[in-house]
Amino acid sequence: MSLAVSRADIERVYPVIAPHIRRTPIVAISGADFGLTPFPLTLKLEQLQHAGSFKTRGAFANVLTRQPPGTGVVAASGGNHGAAVAYAAMKVGLPARIFVPTVSSPAKIDRIRSYGADLTVIGERYAEALAASIEWSKNSGAMPVHAFDQVETIAGAGTVGLEFAQQAPELDTVLVAVGGGGLIGGIAAYFESKTRVVAVEPEGAPTLTEALKAGHPVDAPTGSVAADSLAPKQVGALMFPIAQAHIDRVVLVTDDAIRMAQHTLWEALRLVAEPGGCAAFAAILYGAYQPSDGERVGVVISGANTTAVSFQ
Repeated sequence: MSLAVSRADIERVYPVIAPHIRRTPIVAISGADFGLTPFPLTLKLEQLQHAGSFKTRGAFANVLTRQPPGTGVVAASGGNHGAAVAYAAMKVGLPARIFVPTVSSPAKIDRIRSYGADLTVIGERYAEALAASIEWSKNSGAMPVHAFDQVETIAGAGTVGLEFAQQAPELDTVLVAVGGGGLIGGIAAYFESKTRVVAVEPEGAPTLTEALKAGHPVDAPTGSVAADSLAPKQVGALMFPIAQAHIDRVVLVTDDAIRMAQHTLWEALRLVAEPGGCAAFAAILYGAYQPSDGERVGVVISGANTTAVSFQ
């Protein structure tokens, strides 16, 4: 079966978006830095991306490889995708309309507005914002940019994997948090099972876990401290076959583990990340994923749209 996005697709889109994104750095540390058994640990710091998350890659892939109309673009988002689309639209001179649910954090809402997009806050969860964005697209003619279930979005997100492989080619395993699945779908498509890809979800939002049990995307709970970035009702239909083909396993982490991972990143490394950006790191810290002897592990950290560190 042909998958929606391939390694070749990701390699083609990368030079298109590369002038517009940051090649985010990595930091090599050890599990011993956190009181764990020593093992090589490499963090990909995607929270340092423009607009604060990996979503900027997919946003630029959409606006640069499709043909947006003069009426601009529209997106629904828990917050990070909306900020990314607003940023990309601002940079290429397009109008943008963003719909977010009430669960979206003030930091994300403020960032979307700072890029000049028209913002509508509607509904309690992402699905309601998505429905409103679809209606807006029908009425306005604006080009919809889906947060995760679109080929260009997945291919753009997959460039995180391309960079990580270039920066740390020795990795055995990469841990990636899952919301709608665009990021892990792209990364898994790039690695093609040559590097093990492990999905990490909050216990309160097990979208990929439930989809794999059912054999197709299904509605799952959406309650988590990371609900504004990791809690759509379902994973994307386009990424799901990629997950079946190339994701090694899914592990679950508690909200308490996510909060403590956020705290630990700041205390140990002075890195700021929002709860959703810390979920994959939480799996390492609290044993949801336990590396074998000598295993070289990579973790994607993204994003940083949070008020956890603020100035009065």
